[in-house]
Amino acid sequence: MNTLDLNAAATKLQMSPESLRRKAKAGQIPAAKPGKQWVFLEEDLVDWLRAQYPQRRQARQVTVGGNNPWHFTSEARPGGYVSRPHRESEYAALLGLKTERKHRSITTA
Repeated sequence: MNTLDLNAAATKLQMSPESLRRKAKAGQIPAAKPGKQWVFLEEDLVDWLRAQYPQRRQARQVTVGGNNPWHFTSEARPGGYVSRPHRESEYAALLGLKTERKHRSITTA
């Protein structure tokens, strides 16, 4: 195991010693301070650096309401409250009006 001081670790990570000190103090980078100086394990720094690589991410595809592969849930859809259409008799009842009942006559031939 190879140990590095603050300056050597900062050089290895290509960052300023002050930035590395702040990250070590915050626990963002593995380090120890057994006395008055920070000590870094080279292997831990390499592992930490590899963990910083961006992950390959694939866009998540969600199909809602159809088989269209380009239909995503973030698509803008019309919305709002939709009520069933009122019939004439319901309006009349709400308004207290009298209405004529219309009957359809069914004839058979």
